[in-house]
Amino acid sequence: PSLKNPFISCLFCRYRGFTLFLTFLFYTAYHLSRKPISIVKSELHRNCSTVIRPADLNITDNATWCDWAPFDQDNYKTLFGVLDNCFLVAYAIGMFFSGIFGERLPLRYYLSAGMLLSGLFTCLFGFGYYWNIHSIWYYGFVQAMNGLMQTTGWPAVVACVGNWFGKGKRGFIMGVWNSHTSVGNILGSLIAGVFVSSAWGMSFIVPGIIIASTGILCFFFLVEKPEDVNCTPPQHHESGEKEPLLHSSSSSERIFSGSSAISSEPAEAAEDHTEAISFCGALSIPGVVEFSLCLLFAKLVSYTFLYWLPLYISNVAHFEAKEAGDMSTLFDVGGIMGGIMAGLVSDYTGGRATTCGVMLLAAAPMLFLYNYIGQRSIGTTIGMLLLCGGLVNGPYALITTAVSADLGTHESLRGNARALSTVTAIIDGTGSIGAALGPLLAGLISPSGWNNVFYMLISADVLACLFLSRLVYKEVKGWCGRAPRQRG
Repeated sequence: PSLKNPFISCLFCRYRGFTLFLTFLFYTAYHLSRKPISIVKSELHRNCSTVIRPADLNITDNATWCDWAPFDQDNYKTLFGVLDNCFLVAYAIGMFFSGIFGERLPLRYYLSAGMLLSGLFTCLFGFGYYWNIHSIWYYGFVQAMNGLMQTTGWPAVVACVGNWFGKGKRGFIMGVWNSHTSVGNILGSLIAGVFVSSAWGMSFIVPGIIIASTGILCFFFLVEKPEDVNCTPPQHHESGEKEPLLHSSSSSERIFSGSSAISSEPAEAAEDHTEAISFCGALSIPGVVEFSLCLLFAKLVSYTFLYWLPLYISNVAHFEAKEAGDMSTLFDVGGIMGGIMAGLVSDYTGGRATTCGVMLLAAAPMLFLYNYIGQRSIGTTIGMLLLCGGLVNGPYALITTAVSADLGTHESLRGNARALSTVTAIIDGTGSIGAALGPLLAGLISPSGWNNVFYMLISADVLACLFLSRLVYKEVKGWCGRAPRQRG
């Protein structure tokens, strides 16, 4: 049915808005269930000299009596790094396969199963408190399995949103929609903070129940694409559209091995005959490699803050675990504003790469300033956390949403919607390698001083910017009208 029919158009908008809301809710739950570990760290290893010891407690070690073994030794930061990387390495490896499965399985079933299993493993971490488990192997295994289950989320939700929204205002819409990452982090911090000082196991069990519940919601209510409810899919490309970053190239005309051009068949028939894109075919889409490598370093910075910021605030500003967790949410509030701003600017200018490059370049000196003056007063701390959160998470949000959707629905793909999940998985999977490296390096470097951790983060921001330099140059030349003509 045509969208020119007012009734069909209204129905389409309702389904589209409902899908946007559901996918926002789903990925909020994904991030909500990842956050507790960063809040609980400062409870697993504490400064026991400041804790009132129960009178009936018989102990031999006054320095570590309040800590949770095996995190009661001097190598606790290394062990925290191991836990982070069990999750993140599994996530990075699984992400490259997740997009492939996401293209070939119904997204509704795929997302539902992923959220239910992720809820199970999140709860299992919390059960370690009640079962009195003190094995690093148990917690490492649970974290690794949770990391694998979490890979079901991102390619699937981006594919769903990409199926329902055309390119026109994609940057702004996805900038607002991508605030689910920060909203999830904030809610995860607040929920975990409620229980962290009394029974830290509940800091994991409650988020685990929440994400499992959203998995049930997904199974019954998610509509994957407009065709499922007899609506016409949106137009992903405008006729005569020119974009410096995502231009068609001869190499991308042969992306699908063994597939023939589909030009005279109706859209529905073309949909049925298209093949899932190959991994190498997705890499050959212009811009995929550059944005993937940029995201590797951008996500390294973002996830280091995600996992280590509460502990940094607790150590440097001497806050309690709950207070440090609450304060760290300001970084995510800034991330919401940064993601929306990046989407608006990139929509207005048409320069996705330039928008990311400018924000990454500005983030480097802001991180330096935050480390040196960020803890001088509560006002300075709040302001610097908001600013750094916006500059760090803005490019990360733009690349993982609007840029991924642009590249996954590139005009050279001839309308093959099945490419979107693979392209998203490649970009986010490469970024997840950085997400795994960041917390690991922070765990290894932090014993030598937090200054060195920030130097590492600043270097990563600069490298992320450098990987976009060719695309930024191409966009700027396009704006100036000096773009060289393509050779035939």
